[in-house]
Amino acid sequence: MGPATDNEDVLRDLMLNGMDVARLNFSHGSHEEALERINRIKKVRDELNIPVAILLDTK
Repeated sequence: MGPATDNEDVLRDLMLNGMDVARLNFSHGSHEEALERINRIKKVRDELNIPVAILLDTK
């Protein structure tokens, strides 16, 4: 996940079309940006009641 998916409408569309894992690469951006993305993913996932895992890539 990155800047192109920092929009709830984009996330909603991805989830409705089969996304089941959201990968965040911690080599890019700040921890604060990652937390914002995680919270956005959780919000949309909960609204849609669709299981979407969050993968944190730390290497």
